Parts: sequence; C-alpha cells; structure tokens
Amino acid sequence: MLLAVDIGNTQIAIGVWDGHSWLHEWRLRTIRDRTSDEYGILLIELLREARLENGVDGVIMASVVPSLTATFKHLCTSYLGLSPVVVDAGLDTGIMIRTDNPKEVGADRIVNSVAAYYGYGGAAIVIDVGTAATFDVVSSRAELLGVAIAPGLGVAADALFQRAAQLVHVQLEAPPHAIGTNTIHAVQSGLIYGYVGLIEGMVTRLMAEHPDRDEKVNVIATGGLISLLAPHTTVIDKVDPTLTLTGLRIIYDRL
Repeated sequence: MLLAVDIGNTQIAIGVWDGHSWLHEWRLRTIRDRTSDEYGILLIELLREARLENGVDGVIMASVVPSLTATFKHLCTSYLGLSPVVVDAGLDTGIMIRTDNPKEVGADRIVNSVAAYYGYGGAAIVIDVGTAATFDVVSSRAELLGVAIAPGLGVAADALFQRAAQLVHVQLEAPPHAIGTNTIHAVQSGLIYGYVGLIEGMVTRLMAEHPDRDEKVNVIATGGLISLLAPHTTVIDKVDPTLTLTGLRIIYDRL
C-alpha cells in the first residue's frame, strides 16, 4: 500500500492507497516546529487505528514547508523503515514545467497539474483554494505553462478582521443576498462572492491566453475552502477534494 503525504502551509493531507481506492485519509495541522518523533507517533497511531501499520510499503510526499520536508523524511525512515519519494521539479513526473525558473515551482503545483492532466485527460486550469488561491495552467501536451497566485480566502478574512477595528469575525458562508443589509452579511458577501468573482475573472483571463482554448480545457477545483465557493459559480467543471493525493499516486506509479 502507498502512503501519500501532502504538506501544505495550513494542513497536512495523508492518504493510504491500496491499488484501487483511498482506504483512509487524514488531515493534520501544519506545525512547523513539531518534531519527527511527534509526527511519527501520531502517524503510527493513525495507521494502527486503521489496522494498516504493517501494510505500507511505499511513501511519496510533496511539501511546501521546507522544515517539515526533512522532518517527514526522517520519520518515514525511523518509523516506517521506508525512504520516501519527494516530489520536486527535478523528478520525472510526466509534466514538463515551462516556467522561467522550474525550480521555484511548488511541489503542490506540479502534483495538481499531473492529477488534472492524467486524471481528467488533457488541458486544464486547476484552482486550489487553501492558504493561497492558486491557478495552474496545463496544456494538452502535458506542460505546466504557468501559475497565478492570490491570497487565500482564509488569509483575506483574517487580514480584514485584524485591520478593521469595527469588524468582527463572521462565519465563512454565503449570505442570502449579495447586497448585505447588515455588517455580517456585508462581510460574507465581500468574502464569498468576492472570491467567486476572483475565480471567474481569473478563469476568463487564463482561458483567453490558453493555447488550447479552442479545445476542451477542464477546470478542476480542489482545496479546503473550495466547497464554500464552488456552488456559486458555473465555471468549475469538477470539484476534486483528493486531487493532490491522486497526483502523488500517479507520479509514484510512473517511477
């Protein structure tokens, strides 16, 4: 069985693949100063509860947190007895990176591009709404052409509440109308419908520049906060919560 680990800035997604399906998936908080022993004990306990502690025979990981890359490499060796495959721009992932400096492209951007291209067949725009809101542009020739990055929905909300003295934290959910008639609904409208507008505007611009725009370009969305936004737009073809884990699995199968 394959253990896939996606280390993000806010959460760490972990999945176990048995060759046919994801048997289990977990989400852990990203804590940069947590040690390999702390994460190792937690991981072993999760695997033990799922009765999978002796079944993992391969590990692949993608990380955008350098300090935790080393932590998880060490815990895989110490607690699982396995050396993980670590995704970066130098790995043969099946996607060519056509940016100015491929080495600066985040592993998550590469993995999502692989998942979109091989999982959905061809050209794609991948939207990932987490700590950041990212847009990956993938060609029909298996190329990552470029990326757009904006602050994530949660980051924008936190910044708003910290800097506006008269605004209080509100539940991140869509208000009944775009025209807010009270402070809570006004903030919710600006955040939810504002980010829907961001997604629609970016997809329109990226599609206009996409070299395969006259063909089918799949718009795939993922990320922890995409479920708040996707119901309010028609530009997304598919919401895939396990897109990054799937990309890791596809890359591992290629090696």
